[in-house]
Amino acid sequence: MRKLKITAAEMVARARARITEFETPDLIKRVDDPKTVIVDIRDVRERQRAGFIPGAFHAPRGMLEFWVDPDSPYFKEIFARQDGDGKTFVLHCASGWRSALSAATLSDMGFEVSHLREGFSTWEAQGGPVEHVKS
Repeated sequence: MRKLKITAAEMVARARARITEFETPDLIKRVDDPKTVIVDIRDVRERQRAGFIPGAFHAPRGMLEFWVDPDSPYFKEIFARQDGDGKTFVLHCASGWRSALSAATLSDMGFEVSHLREGFSTWEAQGGPVEHVKS
C-alpha cells in the first residue's frame, strides 16, 4: 500500500496546534449563554443515535464551509457575523477530530471559530445536558 504524504492523525494534530479548543466542562458552563453558538457537525444518524446538545445548531460537515460563506447561495443566517457581536462559535463532532479539521478550515476562510476538544464523547459523562430525538 502506498504511504500518504500526511496521515489523518497528523492533519488533526496540525489543526489543533493552530485553533482554540474548549474543554468539556468549560463549554458546559456556557451551554445557556446566548452569545455561545454550539454547532454540531456530526451526521444526522449520529445525532439520532447518541443525542445532541440542546440548542446546538446542526450543520453537517459537508455543507459547513458553504453555510458559513456569505457569498454562497447556501449561506445560513445563524453564521452572520457583526463587528462587536461577541458571538463565540464552537464546533463539535463525536471525538474532536472532524471539528478540529473543520475549525482550521473555517479559520483559513477568516471565520473565527473554536471546537470542543474531546467532542460529544465525554459530554454527557461530564454532566452536559443531552436531548434525544423523540420517536
